[in-house]
Amino acid sequence: MDAAVWSAFAISAQVAVGATLACAVPATLVGYWLARTRSAWRGVVDTCCALPLVLPPTAVGFLLLALLGVDGPLGRAGFDVLLTRGGAVVASAVMAFPLVVRGAKNAFESVEPRLERMGESLGMSRALVARSITLPLARRGLLAALVLGFGRALGEFGATLLVAGNLPGETQTMALLIWEDIQLGRDDRALTLVGLTAVLAFAVLFFADRLTRRHAEEAR
Repeated sequence: MDAAVWSAFAISAQVAVGATLACAVPATLVGYWLARTRSAWRGVVDTCCALPLVLPPTAVGFLLLALLGVDGPLGRAGFDVLLTRGGAVVASAVMAFPLVVRGAKNAFESVEPRLERMGESLGMSRALVARSITLPLARRGLLAALVLGFGRALGEFGATLLVAGNLPGETQTMALLIWEDIQLGRDDRALTLVGLTAVLAFAVLFFADRLTRRHAEEAR
């Protein structure tokens, strides 16, 4: 593997980690709210959170451009991340967010609410109950959700291409390098990169599945 491959691999890892960290707290909070609320807005919020899963990634990228461009609300506010690695993190975080929300919701739904009510009956605040009871019991499910989000961010392509571009050494991830190699006829290296990303994807999914199984066993 040459320098371009190592650079793309390092950028992919940095972007995926940044995207996972960026969406970890908000996605966990939304997942907790969806798991515990009885609000009539639950279905609407759940559906809105899942939209990036079914929308074309290029459509998500276009919407991000509208928000982050010089004429967009975030762009006018000085949030200038287009064609930067920060832009790649933002795009990947948006695409990973639904998976983390869904995983967090499932993790919290598996925690018996009766245990939380027992903690509250002992005088514990809701925040203390969440920190001392809910989060420890949901920890494996939450970690599995973050691992899946990391995997989604690691392979993000469409939204990242529109928001961050394909700049070697700055925003060129593994997915973008594969696309470039195919465009330029470098099929041998593209095949090698596809094999490498397949191995990484298998490892991510296998680890997430093990965590989910362990969480399900503990919840029984």
